[in-house]
Order: sequence, then C-alpha cells, then structure tokens
Amino acid sequence: MPYYIQRGEVPSKRHIQFLRPDGALYSEEVFGTEGFAGPSSTLYHIHPPTQVSGWRALHSTAPEYVETDVLRMRHLQSWKFTAKGDPVSGRRVILGNADVEMSLCQPAEQMAYHFKNAQGDECLYIHFGTGFVRSLFGTLAFKPHDFIVIPRGTIYSMEFDRLADSDRPTDTTQTDMPYGKFVCFEAVNGSHVLPPARYVSKKTSQFLEDAPYCERDLRVPHMPLSYDERGSFEVRIKALNRMHSYDFDYHPLDVIGWDGCYYPYCFNALEFQPLVGMVHLPPPIHQVFEAHNFVICAFCPRPLDFHPKAIPIPYNHSNIDSDEVMYYAAGNYKARRGIEVGSISLHPLGIPHGPHPGTIEQSLGKTHTDELAIMCDTFRPLMPTKEAIALDDGAYPNSWKDLSRKDLSVKDEHFKRLITPTGPTFSR
Repeated sequence: MPYYIQRGEVPSKRHIQFLRPDGALYSEEVFGTEGFAGPSSTLYHIHPPTQVSGWRALHSTAPEYVETDVLRMRHLQSWKFTAKGDPVSGRRVILGNADVEMSLCQPAEQMAYHFKNAQGDECLYIHFGTGFVRSLFGTLAFKPHDFIVIPRGTIYSMEFDRLADSDRPTDTTQTDMPYGKFVCFEAVNGSHVLPPARYVSKKTSQFLEDAPYCERDLRVPHMPLSYDERGSFEVRIKALNRMHSYDFDYHPLDVIGWDGCYYPYCFNALEFQPLVGMVHLPPPIHQVFEAHNFVICAFCPRPLDFHPKAIPIPYNHSNIDSDEVMYYAAGNYKARRGIEVGSISLHPLGIPHGPHPGTIEQSLGKTHTDELAIMCDTFRPLMPTKEAIALDDGAYPNSWKDLSRKDLSVKDEHFKRLITPTGPTFSR
C-alpha cells in the first residue's frame, strides 16, 4: 500500500506481550503478503483469529464465459441492469480473463454477514450511492466516484445508505437502484492493485511531485475500529473459485489496533490531476492503478489540448496487445455517438478503434471536456459472460459506417473557420 499508518493501540515492539485489561494477551496476527517479503500489517485481536468453526461450501464463483471465439467491438448498456442481492452476492461478472474480472452490482438489500476475498484484491468504483466499508482495519466512508481498494484477505462488510431521489440518475431508465451502483475490478492472478510504480519514489515510497495524486488524496480507515461482542457471526470467504461460510462466536472485527502498509483505502476519481498537452496525449497519462497484466485509468474533466491545430479527441489506434474497456460515468464523451451514462465499451485487440465519424470535426475548437470515464486495459483478451450478452448493443460494431467521407468534407466558409486556427502560431 502507499504508506505506513497506525490505528488504535499497539505495543512498543512487534511480537512482544500485549495485555488486555483482564490480564489475558491480545492475539497478534501478521497480515503479510508475498511470503513476508511484500506489504504487510500487524493486527491485534481481542480473540484468537483462528477460533472459527462450522465451515461449509456454498456455491461456485467461477465465471462462465461465452462467445470466447468471437472478435468484435461491444457496447454494453448497463442501465438495463437490475438490482439484485447485496453488495457481495449481487455482483455479476460481465467481462474477465485469467488476470481480472469486471463485475457490476446494484444492491437490492444490505449484507447480513461479513466477507473476505481470499483470492484477489478488489478495486470498487462507486458510481452512485454513499455508505460505509467496515473492516478489520477500521471504517471507510464512501461516496460517488470513489475508488475503494480492498486488499486480499480483508474481512469487511459494505453498508449502503438508501439512495435519495436527488442522487438518482437523471436517466429515467435507471430506476431500479434502491441503494446505488458500483463496478468491481478483481485481480484474480495473485497480483496486487497498487499505484503505478512511476508515481512513487524508489527510495522512500513517497508519491513524487509529478504524480497525479498523493498521500493527502487517499482516505484511510478511521474509527470505529473494534467490536467486542459475543454471539454468532457469519463470515463468507471467497477461495478456490467457491464461496465458503464460516461461523465466528465473536464479532470478526475485533481488532484493537494495527500498523503497517497493507490496508483498504479510498481515492476519489475527481481528485485525480489530469495532465494536458499541446496535442493529444496517450491513455497512460490517465492511469490510477496497476496490477499484473492490467491497469485502471480515470478520464476526468479537464482542459483539452491547446495547439491551435489540435484535434482534442483520441486518434485512431490499434490495441496490438491489449483489450480496452471503458465505463462511462458522467458527462458527454465526445469521441463516440450513442454512448450514455452507464455505457460500457469493449474494444478488443486486433481491431483498430477511434472516434466515430463526424466527431473529430465536431470537436475542433473545443477547449474543455466534462467527461468522466473509467478504463481498464488488459494484456489478455477479455471474455463476456451471459450477463454481458444480455446488455449487448448488437448495432455497435457497425456504428462507424453511418457517415461517408463526403459528408465530412469542408463544405462552407463557416466550417473552414472552425478548423483553420486564427490564434498564435508555434515555431521552433
């Protein structure tokens, strides 16, 4: 994780006696990664964390992919999604591969249990809704456009506030949303979701001056931290591509204190500081997180390119060795027609993609964009599930054919003035 923090009570050194008020020992747990050579935290429990019972397997969590031999661009209309389950059971994978699974969730109910993902880190993007993540490490309040990074092995519950009418999507087709909506990117290859290495000092792990966000932008867990309760508490664990259930006779969030560099945190996409260039800059400038074989980016509201002859929307490009998924969260994405809030586009490797016909010409002279889109680029092909096929817009692959080149020619003086700059010139 980005930096060291401490919460609650911890002893003066690791691995020494730490007494409870009743004279018994708190139970120390080293929460370590990569064989004790990676990020870790040390937690102190009121009860031994090994005291669990009643385990049973519930159901498979392995996605079932379809159309695995089909190569085409896709537009998934996620506003057709319906509320189902809770913030964990309601997640439905729409795209995935051996490295990352992307799921959507519109909870219909609250969680009545705690959850641990023992298979992979989770990066949740909150599109609509507010609430709390309550974990071993403390409490995180979340709001729209937050990324919530939850590292593998964290026990937590997710509680949504009921969505107020004023916070609902303006599009009346998205009415089945009692609590909110979020996207989950789950690392299923054993890697961790981290800030890109180029943003962080190799010597101190501090965010660099030219990084687009820093420690002050991250919201870390706070109190309440510990629950000292006896009773019957269910913890569901995702492991071995199955959901398992365990019984605790004490509240699983019984940590009295902890310290380290491995913990959940929030970062709001609108806190990202976009880079702007004289001409259009490539997508890596929008990168927020990375894991092995995939990255997560945020295209945020920003000034556009300022060269007098700049084309301020993306140029045509080929995904030679990666697939690109875009989740459109807000604003007007100027490079595509027919894209709405909640649209998801998939542009697979092997097919060049770029602006829709006419959008380049319409963008000339624009100085700002109000778009907010979340992107995931992968280095293995993404496969759809049946959930994705149910949202698929079959007309999308042909949408680049709607206008011929003759319709895009410069026909009159007004349009010529649009694409012929009158501002300052640049010389070398």
